[in-house]
Order: sequence, then C-alpha cells, then structure tokens
Amino acid sequence: MSLARKKNIDNAEWIETFQNIESIVTEKEVAELEEAAVRAITQKTKGKTVAYAWSGGKDSIALNRLCEIAGIGSCMFAHTDLEYPAFLDWCLKNKPDGCAVINVGLDLKWLADNPVMLFPHDRRIIYRWFQIVQQKAIRQYFRANNLDMIVVGHRTADGNFVGKDKICRNNAGVVRYSPIADWTHEQLLAYIHYRNLPMPPIYGWKDGFKCGTHPWPARQFTDSIKNGFRDVYEIDPEIVKQAAEFIPAARHFLEEVMA
Repeated sequence: MSLARKKNIDNAEWIETFQNIESIVTEKEVAELEEAAVRAITQKTKGKTVAYAWSGGKDSIALNRLCEIAGIGSCMFAHTDLEYPAFLDWCLKNKPDGCAVINVGLDLKWLADNPVMLFPHDRRIIYRWFQIVQQKAIRQYFRANNLDMIVVGHRTADGNFVGKDKICRNNAGVVRYSPIADWTHEQLLAYIHYRNLPMPPIYGWKDGFKCGTHPWPARQFTDSIKNGFRDVYEIDPEIVKQAAEFIPAARHFLEEVMA
C-alpha cells in the first residue's frame, strides 16, 4: 500500500493507510526520522532567531513536536473569519504554548465581493488563498519578530516547493526551512500515530485528508459551487445559513434544500 501525490488520493485510501500504518512503517523507522529531523533543525537554526508555523494540520502537528524537541518554542497560527467553527475552536484550544494567533480577516462580505475565491478549482485561485492567508501572516510575523528563519511543514509529496537544501527565500525576504520536506505521506501518518499526536476534527469530515485544513470557501475538489455548499452543509449547516445572507449561491442552495 502506497499513497501517491495528495491530489490523486481518495480519502478512503488515506483512512485505510492510517488505520494500517503499523504494517507499513515501523516505530523504529519513526524514531530514526525524528532523530534525523531534530538534528537537522538544530544544525540549520543554530545561532538564528527562529520560529515555526503551525496550522493545526497534520504536517504542522508533526512539526510542532520536532521543533519542541529541538528547543524552538516560538510559533504562529494564522486564521480567517471564514473558518469552520469546530476546527478553529480545536486549534485555539490545542495550539502550542506561546503560539501567536494572527487573524488575517476575510469575512463573508469580503467573499461576496470576491466570488472567484469560492470553492476554487483553478490552481491560481488555490495559490491565491495561500498568499492571502498563510503567506501574509508569516510575512507579518517574520518582520514583527525580526526572524532569520521560519520553519514550516511543507513536503514535496504535497507538491510544495521547498528550495535548495529545503530552504527558500521569497521576494519579501522571508526565509522558510522545510525539515520534513522528504517525508512520505506514510511516514508522516506513522509519526502522528506512534507519537500519539492529537488530530483536529477536520480529518473526520468528508474528504478531510484529501482537502486538508482550509477556510471553508477554499474547499477543493467540489466540481461545482452547489456541491461545495452541499459538502459544507453536511459538516455545519449554520455556515451555509450565515453565508446565505451575503452569497446568492448559498441562498439558492438552501432554497433547494428546504423545498
């Protein structure tokens, strides 16, 4: 059993792999991964002012553990006003000690004014979500804390660009280091399993592993606006009811549901 690139993996495959992870990756392998990652983090960050980014997703959950072992205690968490309430509540209750919380805004009025951002299937729009949430918050935190480097949980198996030697600098001068860049999906799931790390509710929802953590309007793989609202309604009907006050498509969806 082997998981390919994220976008090609059915959610059921993620769940099956996680349930059978002990037959795929051993605890010894996880211990070796942890030791190597902590050693690398320690070496790369020595003498630097460093923090890490935490999102509440599976990659950052593993990263949190590794950074704490490596002695990095400062971190940041970014969110919008368009989060699933249950997910945001979990994050705020389970965020690492000393984690700075950055709200980048983006509410229903903003979404109504930017309808192209709703349930994106265009890669440019998907990346735009990353720019206006994670990248914006990281840039703000990086500058405010005079960081030399921020450690992130980006992995190449998810299609992320991690730069040479897992370090990249963007045009804003933010230096990102991705210590688990070469971890496979199976290795990541095994690390979470063997270290008994808590997981947010989003992974128990429809296509939770496939979609990953995200503001609800950034949900992918819906094929249509209507299907997107159907998925969100199944997770939390109140989100769609509130959205209907601003978004015509949400209002039309509710009219069909109530008919």
